[in-house]
Amino acid sequence: MERIKLTIDGNPVEVEAGTTILEAAQKIGVHIPTLCYHPELRLEGACRICVVEVEGMRNLVASCVYPVANNMVVKTNSEAVRRARRTIVELLIANHPQDCLVCSRHGECELQDLSRQLGIRKVRFSGEKRDLALDESSYSVVRDPNKCILCGRCVRVCAETQSVSAIGMANRGSDSIVTTPFNLGLAEGPCVGCGQCINVCPVAALREKDDTERVWEALQDSKTHVVVQVAPAVRAALGEEFGLRAGSLVTGKLVTALRKLGFDQVFDTQFAADLTIMEEGHEFISRLQKRENLPLITSCSPGWVSYCERFYPDMLPHVSTCKSPQQMFGALAKTYYAQKAGINPAHIFSVSIMPCTAKKTEAARAEMQASGYRDVDAVITTRELANMIREAGIDFANLSEGEFDLPMGMSTGAGTIFGITGGVMEAALRTVAEMLDGQELPEVEFQQVRGFAGVREATVRIAGQDVRVAIANGLAQANRLLERIKAGEAEYHFIEIMGCPGGCIGGGGQPLSKDPDIRMKRATALYRQDMLKKVRKSHENPAVQELYRSFLGEPNGEKAHQLLHTHYHARSRY
Repeated sequence: MERIKLTIDGNPVEVEAGTTILEAAQKIGVHIPTLCYHPELRLEGACRICVVEVEGMRNLVASCVYPVANNMVVKTNSEAVRRARRTIVELLIANHPQDCLVCSRHGECELQDLSRQLGIRKVRFSGEKRDLALDESSYSVVRDPNKCILCGRCVRVCAETQSVSAIGMANRGSDSIVTTPFNLGLAEGPCVGCGQCINVCPVAALREKDDTERVWEALQDSKTHVVVQVAPAVRAALGEEFGLRAGSLVTGKLVTALRKLGFDQVFDTQFAADLTIMEEGHEFISRLQKRENLPLITSCSPGWVSYCERFYPDMLPHVSTCKSPQQMFGALAKTYYAQKAGINPAHIFSVSIMPCTAKKTEAARAEMQASGYRDVDAVITTRELANMIREAGIDFANLSEGEFDLPMGMSTGAGTIFGITGGVMEAALRTVAEMLDGQELPEVEFQQVRGFAGVREATVRIAGQDVRVAIANGLAQANRLLERIKAGEAEYHFIEIMGCPGGCIGGGGQPLSKDPDIRMKRATALYRQDMLKKVRKSHENPAVQELYRSFLGEPNGEKAHQLLHTHYHARSRY
């Protein structure tokens, strides 16, 4: 590979040919501000915040897209550069709603950060403010076009990472706007509610639909019994909201915080994850033995399920009929738990804390009430929970360690790794292998299904046969995998698909982060908790075993199917 030598702010640097000026500057610790740039998305060069001065060039160049050249001399902090950046940001501010104090991104807004960084202390320009209606049609995502700064990140992540294209650029010049096809509401188009657009939006033009007020109302009603479940990925990320090191496991503090907020029972979604493996594992074994509707595809990710209904309805017979752990837990909260606790299910308000915005849409699906009561009454994201904790004045970092309530707070290491891409597959293999082989696994970890590659595949020897499995994370990667299957280029028995890159740890409701290694750090925390668990296989969870003995009967039996399984619908994209 050809090496290029150049100078940046007087510092010599040597990089590979094809490197951009921005990347070269980052290698030597020189910070160049950006806005439209995102390391995981196609380069755009639209906002011009990252302009630099190159000796011999007539105009300033956008460093995020401009490649280095031999003997290039770059200035990243000249007077012309500073003046250009300030002017661009001032013009953005002039057209922006200046409601920072009540904005959901106050303190986490990149436009706000740029204004501070560039020393902008007054707005010199008077710009025209948009007065467009909020798009609140979706259960998951709220779109505020008045706050959009046209960076295009959301458009690119929706098209490139998720292969959905629910939003796009329209019009030209000063009339340019990010909007939906045919100006429909998000709920009327192909949007799957994954929230990846929220994660890349630098301002608050996109945010999750806030359900915290509904939860506060339930908590303050003395006649309502409020139970809460917590998804695995939440405990590996919530600490970031309170200044703790990325990848800190805050399970005990999280439980204590929920009790302080006033929840009557604090349970663990990981219990339902173990239950999911029992149901899905038996479903897989049945399909494998009958050789029908293979490959079996997991159904834990609601973003993926919505995507399949809209983009691959012909694949729906392959999707597991199991509800997600969130919905399984909700169904049991209104039946099994209500019966054991002697509480009228009509008085139970079931809350879930999820890393995923699509879970809000999943909970609202019409079929998620087989018990006669809605499985889950309210879903809040990791970020929303952090806001509730702050609002309650709880000193999260210094909380004592609490324990989940039993029996629906008991879980295994297999339930923990549901939060990571490949985790559902690994958890299922731990159980399916022992069920089919009839003997204990010599090694509980299936390293061959771990990793962060968009599509991974492996062959696992189980009961004398080769079981071919595949894992995809991110919907564009799922698209790639499914197209290979449809073209006859690949054949599998079992597939795990997660709608978000990295799985739930990278969900649309997780704390916002600029750390390029954030998913790896969160994943490491969950793998660590898996290793620390005394029981690491779902079928060995004593609470799940008791659930079947005293309430459900056999896995995949009549009662289990009534409460824990569901069906899907082919849907139009519009």
